[in-house]
Amino acid sequence: MTTHDSALMEKLIALTKRRGFVYQGSEIYGGLAGTWDLGPYGVALNNNIKSLWWRMFVEDREDVYGVDAAILMNPKAWEASGHVSGFADPMVECAKCKRRFRADHVEGPKCPECGGKLGEAGQFNMMFKTSIGASEDSSSVTYLRPETAGGMFVNFKNIVDSFHPKLPFGTAQIGKAFRNEIAPRDFLFRVREFEQMEIEYFVKPSAWKDLFEYWRGQMHDWITKVGIDSGKVHELEVPDGERAHYSLRTVDFEFDWPFGRKELYGLAYRTDYDLRNHEEFSAVDLKFTDEETGDRFWPHVIEPTFGLGRTLLAVLLSSYTEDELGGEKRTYLKLPKHLAPVKAAVFPLLKNKPQLVEKAREVYAMLKKEIPQIEWDDNGNIGKRYRRQDEIGTPYCITIDFDTLENNTVTVRDRDSGEQERVAIGELISKLKA
Repeated sequence: MTTHDSALMEKLIALTKRRGFVYQGSEIYGGLAGTWDLGPYGVALNNNIKSLWWRMFVEDREDVYGVDAAILMNPKAWEASGHVSGFADPMVECAKCKRRFRADHVEGPKCPECGGKLGEAGQFNMMFKTSIGASEDSSSVTYLRPETAGGMFVNFKNIVDSFHPKLPFGTAQIGKAFRNEIAPRDFLFRVREFEQMEIEYFVKPSAWKDLFEYWRGQMHDWITKVGIDSGKVHELEVPDGERAHYSLRTVDFEFDWPFGRKELYGLAYRTDYDLRNHEEFSAVDLKFTDEETGDRFWPHVIEPTFGLGRTLLAVLLSSYTEDELGGEKRTYLKLPKHLAPVKAAVFPLLKNKPQLVEKAREVYAMLKKEIPQIEWDDNGNIGKRYRRQDEIGTPYCITIDFDTLENNTVTVRDRDSGEQERVAIGELISKLKA
């Protein structure tokens, strides 16, 4: 069982806005439900997560090929994948206030907002429909993709023809997806526009069980590397009747969020559902030829799926820390150093002393050439700067003081412990890269 902690969520949301991580979408117009904008530090943290994922699952491997498919696809692709007919949630509408709710999120026959009577549940397709070209008839209809997987399946033949891979091999993509959620909620958890980091791993039908377990382990390794609290991650074997229409087996990786235990990632065995259906609808041969045996077949697919927004939220929650330092309470983000949006901040002890500012600018410029994620900060006194950088998650603060002018050493303060040490300017880069 998990306990709900709305206070923690409120404090984190306040911090992410205050420090420029996440803003409400269209905020000056009252917002738009289910949309969030990333500020400068949010973009930096997001990009660091994506870079780590891409390095681990694409660049450090020989069997995974990166792609970046178009968001708009031929609508037949979504018919083939089953999304046009089957990508729906049960929805109920209040007869009084006309608000709509997911049927599985309300209890009883009354509206949770106004107490009016709820109607019968109906199916609501979550794909965003749009039109291509000047005309608006059935021939112009397409959809914003509800998942990134579709683009990888329709490029299966291209990868095989271009690279001649042997099974097993995978394709990987990081990209936007869109779902017209009935009730977006819980900050970055359930939104209408989001990014996915996904792999479609093509395997021989007889090998799927072993490779499913392999990818299960890889996902746990990722959780550790990205700095998510593994003690709050739990596996759920999704039962028959609750899996996606294409899945024969799914394991959800759930996280203990402040609003309850819910899905973080998913690992699905999609069988040959996708290639088989895309071949039928496109009339293009998508079978794979085994060069050793000459057998032709549709490979089966293991699909590890990682939501980027949920990763970002889980990382922030895992790193959010409150403690006492120097007799004062403080809040800081204990982000892994390789993910922190700012690697170090450089301060002049006093911003009204030209010699200190000049020396600090010299140190700042030297570091920034080697480590771009270096920040200049001279706003407020040293204590305020420390607290601000703590909330950003900056691992080190570097202060140029009067001793620096004498012996070319600086004060380096560690974020987690608050301890300070003197370090020679010439050793700073190696320390920050350690």
